Amino acid sequence: MKIGLGSDHFGFELKELVKQYLVDMGHQVVDYGCHSCDAVDYPDVAFKVAKDIQEEKLPRGILICGTGIGVAIAAGKVPGIRAALCHDTYSAERARKSNNAQVLTMGAKVIGPETAKKVVEAWIHSEFEGGNSGRKIQKIMDQEADFLNSFANKKEVESLDSGSCS
Repeated sequence: MKIGLGSDHFGFELKELVKQYLVDMGHQVVDYGCHSCDAVDYPDVAFKVAKDIQEEKLPRGILICGTGIGVAIAAGKVPGIRAALCHDTYSAERARKSNNAQVLTMGAKVIGPETAKKVVEAWIHSEFEGGNSGRKIQKIMDQEADFLNSFANKKEVESLDSGSCS
């Protein structure tokens, strides 16, 4: 499987370990950085990975920062992306099977290397099961579309209002 992988500087060392683990498992890894321990803003990396998943250039991605929270929030801002913060194998499995999460996030300051490998393996080997979960995911996606349309319509009305002479 082709997997996008990215981190900020806090997640760099764990990203490198996960990258080698994925390659050893036979996966193709697209490394979005960072490429050293030099400071990097995690949203920049998270947005790139999430956007490429949204554009179907990749089926899945893994993002790592200090806690995993920031990259999860950033990736989740890209429409259609479901990012799941997981530090245990059960959550990683359910992230795929129940929530169809295309992005796994982890915190390098929270999880150790061996546990991270187990989490990645559980997430990689799990597939979305649909069923009742499919209905719930569709509700989330429909609501996201409604929010985006509402926002777009509000901006359109505001731009029309700003052109008046009153």
